[in-house]
Amino acid sequence: MGDSQTWAAAPSAAERARSVLAAAWSVAVTAEGCREELVGAHRVTEDGRVLLDVPEDSVLVTAAICAPRGEPSAVLEFADVAPVPVRKRIRTRLWLSGWFAPEEGRLAFRATRAVLRQQSGAVVVDLDEFAVAEPDPLATAEARLLTHLADCHPDAVERLTRLVDSDSLHGAVRVQPLAVDRHGLTLRIERARAQADVRLAFHRPADDVGQLTERMHTLLAQASSASCPRALQRQRTDGDG
Repeated sequence: MGDSQTWAAAPSAAERARSVLAAAWSVAVTAEGCREELVGAHRVTEDGRVLLDVPEDSVLVTAAICAPRGEPSAVLEFADVAPVPVRKRIRTRLWLSGWFAPEEGRLAFRATRAVLRQQSGAVVVDLDEFAVAEPDPLATAEARLLTHLADCHPDAVERLTRLVDSDSLHGAVRVQPLAVDRHGLTLRIERARAQADVRLAFHRPADDVGQLTERMHTLLAQASSASCPRALQRQRTDGDG
């Protein structure tokens, strides 16, 4: 492996969609021509159905009762927001279209179409893959992990830039941790008028926080043995002057 790493192993679209669902705290629901924002009112079953707790007088209950069985009657939108302050903080949007059905005092939503939109574009998620996919094991801990890295270990973030191709760092004014999953860490490189993301792959997947710690130590060890990018050297020299 060389000193620099670029895009490598990453979660599938179905796994990414399930990770967004696992970590999301709110959902926007559009049904019967109305839109409702629900906070802390949903959970996700193992097969990917979304269970909603809504008031009895909610328009969503009417949509569930009146809509033809099995026909798309609602759209659920989930936004995946970067926990670390960066430009364009919404990393991913997930749209699920489908239908509601009453289930044990809740509304159960079954998707008939799933669309995931990331920086690289939109992709339609295969529903069979979506139903059996599991969220990334780090999904619910990601926000805490990234904010700790950014707030408490900025020196480590800077050291990791030694693994980034120097051309990618040209004109960089700030580098922040943007995302982490079992396959790798993504850094957001911000320039004066633009930004770019670079992914640093782990040597093997991390299935829990303990394994993630070991993978990060390995990346930092690789970075310590790499030369400091000239672009950042120039920035530090200019800043010190």
